[in-house]
Amino acid sequence: MSEIVFAVLTISDTCHQDSSKDRSGPRLIQLLKDSFAKPVVFKEIIPDDRDLIENKLRQLSRADVGISAIFTTGGTGFAPRDVTPEATKQVLDKDCSQLSMAIALHSLEKTKFAALSRGVCGIAGKTLILNFPGSEKAVVECFEYVKDLLPHALHLLNNKSALVLQTHKDLQEDQVVHLHHSCPHKTNTGADADRNSTFPMIQVNDALHIIMKTIRPQKNLKNFLLEFESPIDIPPFKASIKDGYAMKSSGFSGSKKVLGYIAAGDPIVAAELAEDECFKINTGAPLPEHADCVVQVEDTKLLKCKKDGSEDLVEILVEPKKDLDVRSSGYDLAKNSKLFPSLDFSPVVINSLLASVGQSTLLTKPSIAVISTGNELLSPQQPAQSNKIYDSNTTLLQELLQYFNFPAEITEVLSDDFDEVFETLAQMFRKVDFVISSGGVSMGDKDYIKPVLVKLGFQIHVGRVNMKPGKPMTFASKGSKYFFGLPGNPVSAFATFHLFVLPALRWFNGWPYGKCMLPIIEVILDNDKLSLDRRPEYIRASITSKSGRLHASITGNQISSRLQSIVGADVLVHLPAHAEDKPDAKKGDILLASVLRYDFITKYE
Repeated sequence: MSEIVFAVLTISDTCHQDSSKDRSGPRLIQLLKDSFAKPVVFKEIIPDDRDLIENKLRQLSRADVGISAIFTTGGTGFAPRDVTPEATKQVLDKDCSQLSMAIALHSLEKTKFAALSRGVCGIAGKTLILNFPGSEKAVVECFEYVKDLLPHALHLLNNKSALVLQTHKDLQEDQVVHLHHSCPHKTNTGADADRNSTFPMIQVNDALHIIMKTIRPQKNLKNFLLEFESPIDIPPFKASIKDGYAMKSSGFSGSKKVLGYIAAGDPIVAAELAEDECFKINTGAPLPEHADCVVQVEDTKLLKCKKDGSEDLVEILVEPKKDLDVRSSGYDLAKNSKLFPSLDFSPVVINSLLASVGQSTLLTKPSIAVISTGNELLSPQQPAQSNKIYDSNTTLLQELLQYFNFPAEITEVLSDDFDEVFETLAQMFRKVDFVISSGGVSMGDKDYIKPVLVKLGFQIHVGRVNMKPGKPMTFASKGSKYFFGLPGNPVSAFATFHLFVLPALRWFNGWPYGKCMLPIIEVILDNDKLSLDRRPEYIRASITSKSGRLHASITGNQISSRLQSIVGADVLVHLPAHAEDKPDAKKGDILLASVLRYDFITKYE
């Protein structure tokens, strides 16, 4: 289908006031762009107002506007202002109750709370309208169900008879094929010459959803942050803000006797303090029990020293005032108050704040082992051999894990030997939660990873992914143990780590779903022409900011064995699969890109 026009309506009072809080709308747009060649997508955010919703749906479903499908997200629940279904029903010419029911049943498989969503589906003129819930997770789940139905539904709506008949024919042929012999070692075609993988080719988003659904998070990090209360006051005592002199504010200015010196960390002085007496005090030190202000050094004059050189008498040049330059107990943070005023999932922020109240991090990081497989691999410390290559993948994965604050505990390089791989993985899984492997997952005679996983009792959830590079990416689980088998080519391992492994580790560690994936931005392609592959492709590119707009330049030859293509790679640009109406990506195309680095803009122009 070419030039399909969609509209995405986010319906939310909150998002209408602050568009940065809208996550489900942008996610829907991303899903549409990933699933259709050359879609045109209109987006708008409107408040939870029944009349506004109805008017907007009528406007967008007019024949002259030419929108094929409208997706709404939000306003389908039980809250008083959740009126999206009521507004939608006023616009529909035909009700699609079976589609609504099918989406609901699919969602109920994910969570019982789907029963609280009241979304409807239907047709207005020649426009299909679908109500999705407002959460990003629910949007992904609902879209996954309908995306394969949409092309046929839109063909029917637009009376494209030839395409409808072809779909029916394909369905009939699929049913006939299943009547033939199916060899478990082939790809269910029934042909003895078939030597393809037995694993179905899964779309990237579907593979990611399977992974995230399988992994059990350790803790709900969002709830932990919002609920954690400080066990102490900060500071736990009255503290001096300046270097100066602690005294009573009732004593006025003039000369005062210096009783002693208080440094940070000293005990609190409980002795009585006269109005003409003071203590010299350092920044951060605890005030004497009977003092209530500090006069900074700059506002005093030394009058007399003792024989040992310590201060004996000073003149206070300003009138002391109560609480002057004093932090009261609990001034920065009161006991039993919320430690995290808002959500911030940075390990720097979380661990620093926890440390400030005497707590080590309560979020246990996953234990991780990294292995590389291959008889051809040499350690970087070994001398070169003509028939060997140096193992870069172990270092690559170690550094990526460290960069994202998930250090590996164990690393090992294995030969292509079934028994060695079996024994090593069996031992590793007694010690770690995750094993991340590179190599051994393709179709070679020495690719033993998948057979070993089966022998170990693991369920292989993903065996191939429809992407380039990274097609053989494998994910398996056994209870609370998880395995990622990344392809052996370094760039394939690089791409699949960012797209699958990192989100899984964050999800395991309690991050909210929407924060687990790399941030996605829109970029303008600077390369003249790129031929599109039959698979969606994730290519390395550097980013230049030109007048505030982000431009992507591909980092040279993108062959998956050429590790040099990660040099200067700020993002992974998402190239769609080749289509008859879109065989190439061209200069000026606007594409999605996953951000790889914290400092992801190489230069500014």
